[in-house]
Amino acid sequence: MTTEPLTSVPLPADVDRRRLLLIVNPHAGGGRGARALPDVAAALRRWASDVRIELTRDIDHASDLAADAVADGRVAVALGGDGLAGRVAETVARLGGLLAVLPGGRGNDFLRAMGAARQPVIAATALASSSERRIDLAEAGGRAYLGIASVGFDSDVQVIANRTRFVRGQQVYTYAALRAAAAWKPARFTVEIDDGAPREIVGWTVAVANSACYGGGMRLAPAASIDDGLLDVVLLAQCGKTTFLSTFPKVFSGKHVDSPHVEVLRARRIRVDADRPFQLYADGDPIADLPTEIVLRPGALRFLAPAG
Repeated sequence: MTTEPLTSVPLPADVDRRRLLLIVNPHAGGGRGARALPDVAAALRRWASDVRIELTRDIDHASDLAADAVADGRVAVALGGDGLAGRVAETVARLGGLLAVLPGGRGNDFLRAMGAARQPVIAATALASSSERRIDLAEAGGRAYLGIASVGFDSDVQVIANRTRFVRGQQVYTYAALRAAAAWKPARFTVEIDDGAPREIVGWTVAVANSACYGGGMRLAPAASIDDGLLDVVLLAQCGKTTFLSTFPKVFSGKHVDSPHVEVLRARRIRVDADRPFQLYADGDPIADLPTEIVLRPGALRFLAPAG
């Protein structure tokens, strides 16, 4: 399935908040979504008048299901990981529908950044008293994402994390980061922010954040806000591996931004390239090859935010 870029905020579609299409990735989080499904469905049916359930065959099928939800006047409810949430959000935003997200993956970083419950049944129950918010959506190479897109060292980390089967849960990202660090060689990035002149950064990572968290709770962009109309650009410049490994644990509290090797900028648009091939990853999935341009679509997504 091909998708169209989000060129503007669409007119809202008519949505009955008590009619839901629950879009489930049964393989997310090592099967967490599938295991939680019976209890989640029961929790939703305690307050929703009509709950339809569909299991995704693949990520493109998730987009098709999201379009079905909008066409049928239902809330598209994603139960899976951040990748599923991002792909459903992309379609819902393009069509003017309404999105809700329930935790069913490994990291669930979008919900973490939103301050929402990360236990599926509690989150499903909380939707009963939810309220609609307009939130920003970032886009790279025509693909939208909710959280953080990053490239360089982080690309290597994601490849390792996605291939790892013997480490469970969010710890897989820490394991993958330590493995990737052992083989890492600095990259030279070219970055253009808004209408500024290109600048070169030699180092580890360029990350473009719509919200604060990635990698199972790492607060890479601790000041990022999902509805401020700006992207937080985090640049990790060259430093020795010993320095990197001593700084790395601070990313869970967000205090790594105090390091002299870390720079945080704010932008609405950024173009990124590098001196060797990398894929840009966001929400756990590869979404673009370099060079690529990332733009923010302020208020593009209608989101059903749980109370509190």
